[in-house]
Amino acid sequence: MNPKHNLKQAIDSLYRHTHVNPEAYTRLVLDCVRLNDTHQAKRLQTHMDNNLFEPTTTFIHNRLLHVYANSGKLSDARNLFDKMPQRDIFTYNAMLKAYSKMGSVDDLLGLFKTIPCKDSVSYNTVIAGLGTRGCVSEALEVFVRMQKEGVEVTGYSYVSVLNACSRVLDLRRGKEVHGKVVVCGLMFSGFVCNALTDLYAKCGEVDAARWLFDRMRDKNVVSWNSMISGYLKNGLVEKCIELFSEMKLSGVKPDVVTVSNVLGAFFQMGRIGEAQKLFAEIEKKDVISWTTMIVGHVQNGKEEDSLVLFNEMLMANVKPDKFTISSVVSSCARLASLFYGQTIHGKSVHMGVEDDTLVSSALVDMYSKCGEPTEARKIFDTIHAKSTVSWNSMILGYAQNGKDLEALTLYEEMLNNGIKPDSITFVGVLSACIHEGLTERGDQYFRSMTKQHGIVPTLDHYACLINLLGRSGRVEGAFETIKGMPYKPDSLIWSTLLSVCKLNGDIEHGEMAAKQLFELEPNNAEPYITLSNMYAAKGRWKDVAAMRSVMNSNKIKKFAAFSWVELDGKVHKFVSEDRAHPESEAIYRELNRIIRKLLKAGFTPNKNLVLHDVGDDEKLESICYHSEKLALAYALMKKPEGRKTVRILKNIRVCGDCHLFMKFVSRIIGRTIILRDSNRFHHFSAGCCSCKDLW
Repeated sequence: MNPKHNLKQAIDSLYRHTHVNPEAYTRLVLDCVRLNDTHQAKRLQTHMDNNLFEPTTTFIHNRLLHVYANSGKLSDARNLFDKMPQRDIFTYNAMLKAYSKMGSVDDLLGLFKTIPCKDSVSYNTVIAGLGTRGCVSEALEVFVRMQKEGVEVTGYSYVSVLNACSRVLDLRRGKEVHGKVVVCGLMFSGFVCNALTDLYAKCGEVDAARWLFDRMRDKNVVSWNSMISGYLKNGLVEKCIELFSEMKLSGVKPDVVTVSNVLGAFFQMGRIGEAQKLFAEIEKKDVISWTTMIVGHVQNGKEEDSLVLFNEMLMANVKPDKFTISSVVSSCARLASLFYGQTIHGKSVHMGVEDDTLVSSALVDMYSKCGEPTEARKIFDTIHAKSTVSWNSMILGYAQNGKDLEALTLYEEMLNNGIKPDSITFVGVLSACIHEGLTERGDQYFRSMTKQHGIVPTLDHYACLINLLGRSGRVEGAFETIKGMPYKPDSLIWSTLLSVCKLNGDIEHGEMAAKQLFELEPNNAEPYITLSNMYAAKGRWKDVAAMRSVMNSNKIKKFAAFSWVELDGKVHKFVSEDRAHPESEAIYRELNRIIRKLLKAGFTPNKNLVLHDVGDDEKLESICYHSEKLALAYALMKKPEGRKTVRILKNIRVCGDCHLFMKFVSRIIGRTIILRDSNRFHHFSAGCCSCKDLW
């Protein structure tokens, strides 16, 4: 029979008797300790109180206190501690453990000062408790006082201090403790050497960590994990995998921590197949290994696979935690899958983790990237302790969805709430200024980064400023900004300049930007196509032909453009003039019906956007069947009824004709369309777009 059930029955029997001898209480309290059963311990204490039983020694009360402390039952521990008629060092140490476990630093230090006679356990408990909370200075002060008062400094004392230094990456103080370890002769004591290895690895001194690791006499799984995780954290993923192979040959069995680190290394190297093979070999997969697999697939652009893994995790009856949920929500955000995003949101509510800041911020990001900023704001407003990440998710969400003034208002609210912005905040703020055409205000925000907030602008911020200036027609100013940057311009900077040059028809600066991109990214077709399109817009067909000739001779291929639409949880993908879909004939009939309806309403396809020297009929054929139009036609064909929003995603920027087409459809057919392209969201409703025709 279950030991806990036996204990419950024994205490049930206790309640049926009026008189109990001390031996029975002693036996039952030891069972409570052995099984760490706080509920039965509480019942036992209540029975003692009801029968006015007062032990003659501290033994029984101390054991009850031990159970409460081990289980983090701080209030129960405190109540018992306060009414104990007598206390000894074991009593105080158990209470210190309870405060340490719950992170109550002030109570921990307050009680520590009142202990009449402290032993090494008292000091070690306080040092470990302070270290866990990142209070390194305080932990070291207690450690120094321990030595001054002549209390025995044990290996556990050194480990606690070293762990505190590791937690906050304080290598200088860690080295001081290392010196003391050497003096007392504990340097190669197993768990002390593990703590030293971990310290050096976490602080970036991997060679020093490896030197210590190689000189350990008896390496255990903790030793190997410290070194393997050290390699991973310092970007030495190949060494991480090599050491894992050595570990298996050494005969030490890897645990879940080892496997999670090695899985992370495989994913960093893009070796997904090997990660999957290692994962399959795990006999008992826990939440950490499942979450590592899910995160790894997301990082490698395998969002659909991450959702499949999440479903398999649930089928295996492994309960996800907040890290798992936030990772799966991120997958839904990348896929812009509202259907699955709402499902996972429901799961988070069922689990009771939807209020966790990590999960809430991920949900805000997901709803924003699914084109639902209003839903995102509802989640945002429920977050009690909003972090910078939370504010950033909402500001970026507003900026992406055409609610630029709301983004800027929220930024000012963020400052009023005393939240310090970071570099990501300003990407959102500057993006909002770009979309709203607020050149001067954006320039002021850019300058405030350094002057008011001490943030050094990155290339991302300079790209935003260049975009802001260029869209206002100040291409020369944008070019001067590039020349004045403290960094060497990268492909992002030059492609941003090329984009605004195209917008302004500035071929001179455009050629300059394209030339830089040809050198930086010789196999990227985008600058060739953009410059070719600029030539075509000016009717310079010889230059267009020259660009195509260069592309052909260098075997540079154009990046495939496609759109996809999700219906009832299933994704349908289309390319321009696509005939591969099994229902293509019906799709083309529906699209042609829509086109005829729009033509009667005054829509005129913009054949000038077909930048090829071909006839009008060929231009019309080319522009009418772009991928997003096919996706729209399919969605309307399958869901003709009601007013349900149509959601389309495109992997490149939407063209001007398709943008105009969507506006007409939203007005004539009366359906709201949300189209997410590579640049931003477009919310089409009643003939207007949220981007105000600026994208």
